[in-house]
Amino acid sequence: MQNKWIGLIAALSLVLGLYLALVIAPPGFNDADEDHTSALSEKTEHLNWYPQPRALIDFELSKHDGTSMTNADLQGKWTLGFVGYTFCPDICPVTLAELNKVYPQLQQSVEQTPLQVWFLSVDPNRDTVERLNEYVNYFNDNFVAATGEHKVLYPLVRSMGMMYAISESTDNPNYLVDHSASIVVINPNGHIVGRFKPKHSPGELAISDVEQILADMPILLSADIS
Repeated sequence: MQNKWIGLIAALSLVLGLYLALVIAPPGFNDADEDHTSALSEKTEHLNWYPQPRALIDFELSKHDGTSMTNADLQGKWTLGFVGYTFCPDICPVTLAELNKVYPQLQQSVEQTPLQVWFLSVDPNRDTVERLNEYVNYFNDNFVAATGEHKVLYPLVRSMGMMYAISESTDNPNYLVDHSASIVVINPNGHIVGRFKPKHSPGELAISDVEQILADMPILLSADIS
């Protein structure tokens, strides 16, 4: 019974956190950001654009290769960002596998600005740098994985418009982590501009449709945003 209450509270916290992140958290943008967002949003079909680009908090994380990752690593490129953890039994491995499947086609669409895929682990207790390195390289050695302490991760994930919650005691070595399944899009100024939301179909895993990403991202990758 106690575990059920913990799971319910975690689920409610996840929903509330998502609402606060999307509605209350302040945006951060400049005039150029706003102009580009408005122009590009009219050309895409599937990307859920935020009303205004949103600034991420200042952060410093540990990357899978042992180096540090900061906001500067999001500058000058488009980024597809995804929150999860390596012990995730379904959403994370399937999403990364699907992104890997379309990655070559996305790279062929790059005209103006490079593209990177960023896997942000919200389970630093188990996801060491070594484990992240092995995990992300299994899918694609061009993908970036990173993690950090919860005091950095929670506000960072919230500023991305997403949320996560550990739904049970970490004394259980197989504990699960509830997390958003969307893939966010970060512009070359390091601001979140929108997200590809997961599909919810009966009997199917709720993950973002990479065919939608494949349809919309080339438009961004070929745009002149200078």
